[in-house]
Amino acid sequence: MTAHKPRSKKPPHDDADLRRAVFEAALPRLAEDGFTDKTLNYGAAAANVDVATLTRLFPRPGQDLVEAFSGWADEQMDAALKNTPLSEMKIRERIKAGVNARIVALRPYKEAARRAAAFLSLPQNAPLATTLLWRTADRMWRAAGDTSTDFNFYTKRGILMGVYSSTMLRWFTDDTEDEKDTFEFLDARIENVMQFEKFKAGVHEQLSKLPSFSDILGQFTGRRPPA
Repeated sequence: MTAHKPRSKKPPHDDADLRRAVFEAALPRLAEDGFTDKTLNYGAAAANVDVATLTRLFPRPGQDLVEAFSGWADEQMDAALKNTPLSEMKIRERIKAGVNARIVALRPYKEAARRAAAFLSLPQNAPLATTLLWRTADRMWRAAGDTSTDFNFYTKRGILMGVYSSTMLRWFTDDTEDEKDTFEFLDARIENVMQFEKFKAGVHEQLSKLPSFSDILGQFTGRRPPA
C-alpha cells in the first residue's frame, strides 16, 4: 500500500492578504510620512511582516505603495456605488456619482492623496500615473453600465481620465464649504463632455446622410452601384 504524503498546509495569509495588511496599517501614516520606506516599515511592523517578505511584497516601495493606495480608493468607490441607484440616473449623473464616491473615500486622507498626486507627477512615474488613472476611469465607466467594445471604449475612458484628474487638482485646493467649488467644476467639465458627445453624434448623423463613394462614382460613370 502506497503511503500518501500529507498535504502541505496553506499559509495563513497569501501575498495579497499580507500586502493589504501592510497597506492598511500604513494608511494613517501616509499624510505625515508620505509614500516612503519609513511608512512601509511602519506598516510592516504593525502587520508583523518581516523585512524579506516586505521587500517581496513591495519591491518598488514608493510606486507600489501609491498603487496600493489608488487600488484601495477604487475599491471604496466600487463599494459605495453598489449601494447607489445608478440605473435610475442619467449617464452624467452616474459619472458624477463615481467621482464623488472616490472623493468621499479619499476625504479623510486628503493630504495623502495630494502627496500621491505629487509623486505621480514626477516624470519617471508618468507610466504608473497613466495606468492608475486608466484603472479608475475604467471602473467608473463599468459601474455606470458602459458595455462599449469599439473605439468608444477608449475615448470614453480617455476623456474621463481628464475630467477626473482635473477635478482632483481642483479638490486639493478647495476650502469652500462642502467642497462646493469642486463639484461646480466637475459639473462644468461633465457638461463640456456631454456637449462634445452631442456634437460628435450630430456630425456622425450628417456624415451618414452623405452619398457613398460608390454612389458618386456611379454618377460619373453613368452606372448605379449594385443594390
